[in-house]
Order: sequence, then structure tokens, then C-alpha cells
Amino acid sequence: MRITYNWQREPGIRLVPSRDLDSGKLQGPCVVRRPDGGFRLFYTAVGPGKPFPNCQGYILSAVSDDGVNFEKEPGFRLTPQRDIPHMSRRVLVPSIISVGNGWRMYFESRGPADRPFVICSAFSIDQLAWELEDGIRFQATGSTGGPRYLELPDGRGRLYCCGATPEEPETGGVVSAITTDGLNFDMEPGYRIRNKQHDYDSDGCTAAQVVATGDGDWSMVFSTWQDAPPGADVPPHPSTDLEADGSSADFAVASIASDMGGYRSRIFMASSTDGLVWEHGECAIAGAGYGGDGADAVHAEDMSVIRLEDGRYRMYYAACDKDGIWSVTSAVTT
Repeated sequence: MRITYNWQREPGIRLVPSRDLDSGKLQGPCVVRRPDGGFRLFYTAVGPGKPFPNCQGYILSAVSDDGVNFEKEPGFRLTPQRDIPHMSRRVLVPSIISVGNGWRMYFESRGPADRPFVICSAFSIDQLAWELEDGIRFQATGSTGGPRYLELPDGRGRLYCCGATPEEPETGGVVSAITTDGLNFDMEPGYRIRNKQHDYDSDGCTAAQVVATGDGDWSMVFSTWQDAPPGADVPPHPSTDLEADGSSADFAVASIASDMGGYRSRIFMASSTDGLVWEHGECAIAGAGYGGDGADAVHAEDMSVIRLEDGRYRMYYAACDKDGIWSVTSAVTT
């Protein structure tokens, strides 16, 4: 059966900025089960503890026995690599699967502003120490981000990302690619979800995760950004500034100022019978808006969904409140 459209926010916040590694900005969650029980939540962050001056973000982790109360783990899980042009500034939005004797992480990889971002991967045998795998796993037309991997019933894998197709590069949206080995991907034709079909996705999709039950029913949760209203004074995002080298200690401040310049983001659902053709569904998570209450008043995006032992689903997602503070919060199906 499809995941119900009825999501209920859980009280409290799962992760908040609290240390030098993540006090600037915290978002992009991915949840997995730990090999010894409980949960590990990976997330993207930046703060004064960054590994080098022009680093714009890296991947950290936290652990929990119940999936609600998390304790942050020391150190980095994955950092940008200054000697790799497409990975020299930022790594974000991980998607992690179990493979063989370990785990593989797919992630969005970014270099300077004049380079398109791509999807890369890393491998770990313990979920803590990650070894970068050579090369680029996938790139659609132009920049490609927000990867979410789905294991298919026939043994193949499908990677859902946000990017553009060569046939309609000006459209953009959610695209997909197929793999038989987890390393080499072939892009599938067309869009799964198209950008800019409604007012609330006028700035495009950022991530999409699919859950397949195996009986021909597929559900997708995806996040979209709504463009700032006409006339809004939106500071440029520092990661898009061709003149900047990203070394400013205020990278997170400038980034958040852009986020809060009039944009909104929300999480929606879609349904499918084959994982390729999707019917746009209802809004799953939408905050109260600028000046409103709640951790997700302004932004809700880049979700990660896991099935619980009682059959419900929990969705972790990046949230931004009226004061521009980013956190990770959660909701469950009812």
C-alpha cells in the first residue's frame, strides 16, 4: 500500500546547531539503522570547526537508540577534497545503502561556483570511516543534486536526483538513473517530477525519496522551493558567487541570509505504479511561513524516510524557522 499522506510532526527537534562543527548551518539528513541496533543520522553542516578556510560544508553523524533522541558523534564522516575540482568545496545530502560487507554513501559534491555539482560515492565497513570511491557516479544535464537511492525488486538500483534531461535542459526536476553494480549509472529518459508546475515549486525540487512496497505501489516524498516574490531583496548565495573563494568565516551567515530572502520550501507526496510516471499528490509538510511558529516555519526539505518496526514511517527533514536557524526535525505517518 502507498504511504498515507497524513504525516504528523513529532514533538521537539532531533538535531540543533550546538558545536564548532555545526554551529553555522545544519541540514541534509539521512537516516540508517546501525549494525548493533538503533539509528545513525548523517547530516550536512558547516561551522568554525571546518577543516580548511574555503570549505562550505561536510557530513557529520549522530546516533540514537529510539530514533528520537540523538547524541552527536565526534569528527567528520566525509569532507570535501581540495585536490578534486568537483569536490573541493562542499559535500552534502547523503544517501546510504547496505552493500556486501559494508555501506555505500551517495552524496552531492560541489566545487567552485563555475563548476556543475555532481553525485559521487564513498564506502565504509562501519558507517564511521568512509573511503572515497574514484570518479563521478552520475551527472544529468548541468548540475545534479539531492541523491536518493532505491533498491529495486529485480536486484538493480535506481538513483533519484534533481537535475535536467538533455532533451529538455531548461525544465529541470526529478530525474532518475539505473545501475546494476551501484557504480555505473544509465540515465532514464524523461522527468519523474517536473519543476515549476505550480507556484510553490517555482524555484525547483531539491530532493526526492521513493518507497516501493513490491506490489506495484510506489510513494514519493519530494521537496520544492518557491521563488522569492517579485521585488524581494535576496542576497546572492555565497556558493554561487564567482568572485568569492568561500573562505569567509561568515559563509553560513551569508547562506542563511539568502535562504531567508523570501524563498519558501515544502515537502510533497506523489504516487506511481511503476516508479517512472508519477502523479503529483498532496502537501505533506508546510510551515507557518515567515514570522510563524515552528522549527519548519520557512523551510522544510531534503527528507530521509525509514520504516519503523510497527509499520509506520518516520521522515527526518531539514527545517528552518522564522529566525533563520536550520535544524533536523521529524514526522511520522499516522
